[in-house]
Amino acid sequence: MNEDKQRSKESENTEKQSTMRRSKKKRLKKFPFIILIIIIILAIIVGYSIHGYKSGIEYAEDHGKTLKKHKFNGAKKNDGKITIMVLGADKEQGGISRTDSIMIAQYDYIHKKMKMMSVMRDIYADIPGNGQHKINSAYSIGGPELLRQTLKKNLGVDPEYYAILDFTGFEKMIDELEPNGVPIDVEKDMSKNIGVSLKKGHHRLNGKELLGYARFRHDEEGDFGRVRRQQQVMQSLKQELASLDTLPKLPRVAGILRGYLNTNMPDSALIQTGLNFGIRGDKNVDSITLPLQNTYQDIQTPMDGSALEIDKAKNKEEVQKFLNE
Repeated sequence: MNEDKQRSKESENTEKQSTMRRSKKKRLKKFPFIILIIIIILAIIVGYSIHGYKSGIEYAEDHGKTLKKHKFNGAKKNDGKITIMVLGADKEQGGISRTDSIMIAQYDYIHKKMKMMSVMRDIYADIPGNGQHKINSAYSIGGPELLRQTLKKNLGVDPEYYAILDFTGFEKMIDELEPNGVPIDVEKDMSKNIGVSLKKGHHRLNGKELLGYARFRHDEEGDFGRVRRQQQVMQSLKQELASLDTLPKLPRVAGILRGYLNTNMPDSALIQTGLNFGIRGDKNVDSITLPLQNTYQDIQTPMDGSALEIDKAKNKEEVQKFLNE
């Protein structure tokens, strides 16, 4: 009996091993096919993305956009974060370009967090080698490098990179991203010096209209209202970018943006930051506006008219807390 049981067990084991080998062979036959399908899908996605990205850049070039690189000495910190001075600039007039939008964007690769600081252009600042003027004058006088030095001296922030988007590029990017317009609650009738006429209420704004809304400052809030509206526009754009409907458009939108974006950031850093934030990052962007409440007073200056005199020590302290917490 024992011999019969032993032979029975051996027969069962042999049959199990044979079944496992057949199953393994089937899996091995299927596995390369699955890998091939994945590779093909990825190749299609990458190919489509590259084509869309290149077509966006070509679009900017076809519309006569050429980018002039600027000297910029921002120190690379290698701390797991990237800090970028983001500027919105007018077209050059007589060789001089102005910026009325100054932001500092920081992305933390370790904690997957994006932070944004809006800097009021009316801050009365010490501009190295040029005396005291409104802070945005630094860009007109000496480009992004002098503005970097001015931000470091007055607010204690030293960005590693600069990124300048001219307003035409912003309009083109919005129209490509959302041809039917971006939804915005327009808080009041607006028309003065913005090139468009907007009515109070909920509207879908095209690129030109959205830019006009973000730049409007001719009310009692002045620059404070404009900065608040710029942040409102950024929040609306964040929601549009997170929509599945816009996903197929993103490669071409990114190409148009890149074609109009003057920056010293390498494309590899732009792609890494964009993918990291888009796929893994926390979509809640922390933001503050400088100067902080109760740290400034309105003044009249001999050359620049009304401006904001700030408590530099308090604002520097808050900047360090915000960027390093």
